Formats: sequence, C-alpha cells, structure tokens
Amino acid sequence: MACADCFRGEIHEGQPKGEVGNVHGLPTYISRPPEGTQSRGIVVIIPDAFGWEFGNNRLLADTYAEKGGFTVYLPDFMNGHSAPLSMFDNARGFATATGVFGKIYHIFWTMLDAIPWLYHNYPSKTFPGVKGFFEQLRKDEGATQAIGAAGFCWGGKHIVLLSQGHEIDGKPLLDAGFTAHPSMLSIPGDLEKIQRPISFALAAKDDQIPPAKAEKLKAVVEGLPSPVTGEAYVFEKTGHGFAVRADMAEVDIAAQATRAEQQCIDWFHKHF
Repeated sequence: MACADCFRGEIHEGQPKGEVGNVHGLPTYISRPPEGTQSRGIVVIIPDAFGWEFGNNRLLADTYAEKGGFTVYLPDFMNGHSAPLSMFDNARGFATATGVFGKIYHIFWTMLDAIPWLYHNYPSKTFPGVKGFFEQLRKDEGATQAIGAAGFCWGGKHIVLLSQGHEIDGKPLLDAGFTAHPSMLSIPGDLEKIQRPISFALAAKDDQIPPAKAEKLKAVVEGLPSPVTGEAYVFEKTGHGFAVRADMAEVDIAAQATRAEQQCIDWFHKHF
C-alpha cells in the first residue's frame, strides 16, 4: 500500500525547459541533452503519485538531461489519474492542525483523493501499460540506444517489475534501473527475481522500507551475481519522497536530494 508520506512534501520552484509530445501512444514530457551534445541513451522516469505533469518531476527530468546527457521521457503512465496537488495542502493541514476535528477534516479530504488514486493506479493495473511502453521503446529508439528507467515512490515498484526478465525480440526492456524510496515492494520476494542491475536510494525514515527491510534489500541486491549486481544506499536524515519532494530550504536535505540525482546519473553512465 501507499503511505501518507507518498502525498507529502514541497513543490519546487523553477520553469521546466522541455516539451510535451506523444511517445508510443502516451502524452509525454520530453527533455533532451544540451544543444550540440549527443544523447548517451534514453532514461524513462516512472514518477511518484503526482505524475507526469508535476513540476518537480519535470524539473528532475531536465536535470537528468542536462547533467547526464540523456534523452529523458516522462510519460503519463497513470492515464490522467495522478494525485491532485491539493493533497499537499491537506497533508500540511493535518500536520499543523491542533484539534481532533481539524485533523479529521484533513484526513477526510486526503482519503477522498487517495482512494481513487490507488484504485486507478494499483501496480497490477498499471504495469501492463508500462511494460507495453517499454516494449515499443525497445523496438524503436531502444533498438540502437541504451534504455534506463528511474522510478520514485509508486514508480519504484514498476522499476523492479520491469527488471524481472521481461524481453522483446530477445532483448531486455531495461539495461539498468534506478529507484528512490520505492513503495509497495515485497521484500525479499520482488528483489530475488531481479535480472537487470538496479541502484536504490533509500530514506533513513520510511514506513515503506524501515531500517530492517533496508538492510535486507541491500544484502539481496548487492549479492546478486554479475552483471545484475545492484547497489543500495541509505540517506541519513531523510524521509520518504526526499529525492523528488525535498524541502530545498533545508540545506542538509537539499544536499541529499542532489546526491540521489548524481547517484542515478552515475549508475546510468556506468551501465550505458
């Protein structure tokens, strides 16, 4: 299940620089490397609950394109059912409410949005569409370019599922994956099926993956045989969502979010 922290965080300032198009049948935000720079490969972002139109996710796509030299796709894998940004206000209202009725009020409105979101976006419903997108991508641009995928919260589950031996025309759908604070993982079950290398950026305080599970995750993915050996790092003083929705006014937390960005870029540079 998704947790309350999946719908909390900060909205970042900045104007996305990419463009909106249609990629393999899905509305997609597209960010490309700087002019005159040859793309090092394709990175597909499978986002958090707030989806492909969320400014934070688009700014992150721009960062990967600019700093990593990738062509970055951020498709609408939720088919128009991403979480509304009003959930930020309700989560903040719940945290600051002093009376029980105030908290009940904000819980009510949060659940009114969260339940339909989960109904439409439970991974068993969305994964076939995600898989189909990557199949088309591999047959098209990915026939001659490396493909990576970066998933956050909800998207992290899909990264792990994509890595579990799925192929098209004898080629894996992914060359490598990255995920930060993934949600809804079965540990160790999902991890033991991994057949492509994945890098994990984990929050120190995360109801989805508490410390004991983080240790088990690290042991499993770093113990996988080459060439699918993964890596996992725990980022101190961070909570679920830090790689996408960090409070950038908090210097330490902002620095950890930047470290996670670089971890992702370095991982794809290594495997592309």
